[in-house]
Amino acid sequence: MEAPPVTVEVHLANGLPSFTIVGLPEMEVKESKDRVRSALKNGGYRVRARRITVNLAPADVKKDGAAFDLPIALGMLAASGQLPKDRLQAYASVGELSLDGRVKAVRGALSVAVAVRTSGLRGLLVPPANAREAAVIPGIEVIPVPTLADAFEFLRGERSIEPTHVDLEAVFRAEARFDVDFSDVKGQETAKRALEVAAAGGHNVIMVGPPGGGKTMLAKRLATILPALTLAESLEATRVHSVLRLMEGRSLIATRPFRAPHHTISDAGLVGGGSVPRPGEVSLAHHGVLFLDELPEFRKNALEVLRQPLEDRRITISRVVGSVTFPADIMLIAAMNPCPCGFLGDAQRTCTCTLAQVQQYRSRVSGPLLDRIDIQVEVRAVPYRALADQASGESSATLRGRVDGARQVQLARFHDGPLVRNAQMAARDLRRFCAVDPAGEQLLEQAMDKLALSARAYTRILKVARTIADLGGSEPITAAHVAEAVQYRSLDRAPQ
Repeated sequence: MEAPPVTVEVHLANGLPSFTIVGLPEMEVKESKDRVRSALKNGGYRVRARRITVNLAPADVKKDGAAFDLPIALGMLAASGQLPKDRLQAYASVGELSLDGRVKAVRGALSVAVAVRTSGLRGLLVPPANAREAAVIPGIEVIPVPTLADAFEFLRGERSIEPTHVDLEAVFRAEARFDVDFSDVKGQETAKRALEVAAAGGHNVIMVGPPGGGKTMLAKRLATILPALTLAESLEATRVHSVLRLMEGRSLIATRPFRAPHHTISDAGLVGGGSVPRPGEVSLAHHGVLFLDELPEFRKNALEVLRQPLEDRRITISRVVGSVTFPADIMLIAAMNPCPCGFLGDAQRTCTCTLAQVQQYRSRVSGPLLDRIDIQVEVRAVPYRALADQASGESSATLRGRVDGARQVQLARFHDGPLVRNAQMAARDLRRFCAVDPAGEQLLEQAMDKLALSARAYTRILKVARTIADLGGSEPITAAHVAEAVQYRSLDRAPQ
C-alpha cells in the first residue's frame, strides 16, 4: 500500500565477473540479474564482464517484485558512463524487463506515483500499461517507456516522450456507471426500504429469507444507491486494487467496489494474510460493499476476524516479519436462510427443521458479530402478481438522491468530530444526537419488554431510528421512526 523510496546503487569493479544484489532482496529481485543482463545485451549496450554490485537502500527493508529491473539496468548504464547521472537522478523508475528489453507492467504504480510526488522528484518512468494509472497523481511527469532503449534515449535527451495526462472528470463520467439498477427488482418493498436506510446511515445489514427470494439481487444493487466516490476515496480504493494487479487497464476505481467472495474462501483470502501479507477481500471492498452470501457457511475464524475492521475500519495483520495495517472501511451486507432447509416461515413450503436445528444453524453466526450488524431484515418469497407486474419500481438514482440528502444532514451534525455516519455513533453520541419524543419512548419501552430485546438491540434501534428520521427530514425521533427500526431486528426474536 505504501511505496517507500528505494535508491538503486550500482558499483562496477575489476575482478572475476560476478553479479551480486544486496539490500534484503527477495527471490524475484535476485532473479532480475539474468533479465537485466539479457535486456542489456539484446539492446546493444556494452557492459563489460566485471564485478557488479547492486545495493538497494535502505538495506533493512525487504524488497520484492520485479519492479527493480528497469532502475538496475539504468544504474548499470550510468555506472559504465553511458548515461548522464544528473538527469537520471531527477526521475524515479519502475518496470519489469523482458529478455528483449521490453518494459512490462508492475503492481502498485499508483502508490509509487504518490511517493514520487512526496519525494519532490520531477517525474516517473513507467511501463505503458501503468501510465494512465500513475498519471492520476498531479504534479509529476509520468513518462511511458515501452522499451529499455526508450528510457535510455529519453534520459540522454535524445528522445522526447510526451508525459501521460488523465482527465479525472472525464474518467469519472465514463466509468462511474452500473450495470444493475433497483428498478429491476420486483416486489420486496420492505427489503428495498431497509437497504435505503442502510445506505443512508452506513449501517451493516443481514437479510434472512428462503432460497430464490432475491437476497443476492438486492445486495448487488446496494452500491448503486451509495453516495458517489470522492477523489480521495477513489485513490484509496485504487491503491488496494493496484497492488494486487486488478486494475485491468483502468485509471481509477470510479464506482464503489462490490466484492462477493464464495463461502469456501480461506481466512487469508477474506481478511488478508500470507507470509508476506497481502490485502484480502475486506480491503478490496474499501469504501464499498462486502457481500457474504450464505453467512453461516463461512469459516468461523474468518468471520470473527471481521469484528475488528467493522469496528475500526481497518485490518491489522501480524506476522513474524512485522505488522501490516490495510484499510477496510466497508459496508457489510450478509444473507442467510432462516433455517437449514431454508423454508422456515414460508407460506408455500413446509419447514422440516426442528427448533434445535434452527437454533444450532443460527448460532454459527456469533453474537459479537451480530452486535456490529444494525439491520436484520426478512426477505420473503415474491408473489406471482408482483413478478408479473410490468411497472418499474423506483430507480437507483431516485433512491440515491434521498440517501445523499440524509448523508448531508449527518455531515452537518458531526462537523466538529471524527464521526461521518450514524452507524459510527458510540453510547455517548446516542445521548447527544438521538432524542426520542415521549410517544417514541413509550413504544420503545413496550418493544423492549414484549419482544425481550437485548441492550445491544436497544442501541441499534436508536441508530437506525436516527437515520430513518434523517431520511424523513425530522430532527426528533418519533414513534413512527422507532416502529420501523424495531421491525429491523428479526434475529433478536426467538424462532417459532
